[in-house]
Amino acid sequence: MARGRLAPEANDSCRTLSLGRAFPCPTCYRGAMCNLYSVTKGQQAILAATRAMTDRTGNLPPLPGIFPDYGAPIVRNGPDGKELVLARWGMPSPVFALKGKKTDPGVTNIRNVGSPHWRRWLGPESRCLVPFTSFSENELAPGGSKQPIWFALSDDRPLAFFAGIWTRWTSVRKIRESEVAADLFGFLTTEPNAEIATVHPQAMPAILTTEEEREAWLRAPWSEASALQRPLPNGSLSIVLRGEKQDGTMELVNLAAAASVERAASPLPLLEGDPGSSERRGDDGEQKEPILTTP
Repeated sequence: MARGRLAPEANDSCRTLSLGRAFPCPTCYRGAMCNLYSVTKGQQAILAATRAMTDRTGNLPPLPGIFPDYGAPIVRNGPDGKELVLARWGMPSPVFALKGKKTDPGVTNIRNVGSPHWRRWLGPESRCLVPFTSFSENELAPGGSKQPIWFALSDDRPLAFFAGIWTRWTSVRKIRESEVAADLFGFLTTEPNAEIATVHPQAMPAILTTEEEREAWLRAPWSEASALQRPLPNGSLSIVLRGEKQDGTMELVNLAAAASVERAASPLPLLEGDPGSSERRGDDGEQKEPILTTP
């Protein structure tokens, strides 16, 4: 299958396109957004907005284009309060999606939080804030090509945060990398608001814009925090750029290595934890066997 082409078995409302690789999308992938965002505000701005007490990122450069499996900053609850750390974008894939595969590139966007696979990471200890200044959705252009459309809260691209989850996991992300232990993250998606729906009618990321929302996401029980998986009000977002694969002229930087520790080779795939047989099944209880295609 050619790069960027979805398998014919994929359902239009349940699929994602990630870095040119086609993935027919099982239920827990439903409504994935475009896999590209930026954070060009410095770490001091992130620390100030979140009141994080610890910075473990080192010298954090502007990141005008963050792609799946790139390393990026997140803010999470640590033993001494909130901490700013680096993690790789892409949570562990459900077990059934890895059948016959040697690598797990991860799941960047999470919609179906009722899935047993995702429920284990919905507590405050596994939630995080994902800072961003803009994010893109692909718009279908005449002739079938796609161009990134970049959205932000306003033209000056103020700092905001996706509602994220994270975990520490051991797996093979890339064959050439072998096995690594890494902190991984993804963020929740929801129905699109009016601005996003014109470009991507399936979904938009769940975005936190106030200190009250950020604190609730990190600390509230799921019965309260779940309300934050909702679209922004109509009129909250502006289109700030079209057609570019990064938002800014700064050099692209992948911080994945800084968020990983190489491990000795072992049978693949190796995943910590016990996902359980229930995660091999969809919401209807029937076993799902998605067709995953690679370039």
